[in-house]
Amino acid sequence: MALYSTSASATGGRQGKAATSDGAFSVDLAMPKELGGNGQGNNPEQLFAAGYAACFDSALNHVARQKKIALKGSKTTVDVSLNPAGAVFALGVAIAVEIEGLDEAAAADLVATAHEVCPYSNAIRGNIDVKPTVTVK
Repeated sequence: MALYSTSASATGGRQGKAATSDGAFSVDLAMPKELGGNGQGNNPEQLFAAGYAACFDSALNHVARQKKIALKGSKTTVDVSLNPAGAVFALGVAIAVEIEGLDEAAAADLVATAHEVCPYSNAIRGNIDVKPTVTVK
């Protein structure tokens, strides 16, 4: 049984609109300038990066709570690239995590465990090689 479920629809592809079924989120889509568009909207790669970053940071904090580790702060940045892969396209993903108040080993362990827990990481595992990096502040 699902803990949560949602739905979103898009019209017009990369140059259209996307919105959630509940109306809480709506966005104009546009091709990025790098792909010949005007860049006057968001694109699927940006949306994926934002969702993944939020989910990973949440997983990180969830794991910290489970391990009874008090984080002073964390920031997760996800870079998503659209890459040619022969006749098709593929996504590339890099995750960079900044953690405050832990030593390098504890931070690296926390990030590795979060990568095992995060639903986005689990969804793409085996399809996209992602190796999170961590910086301690």
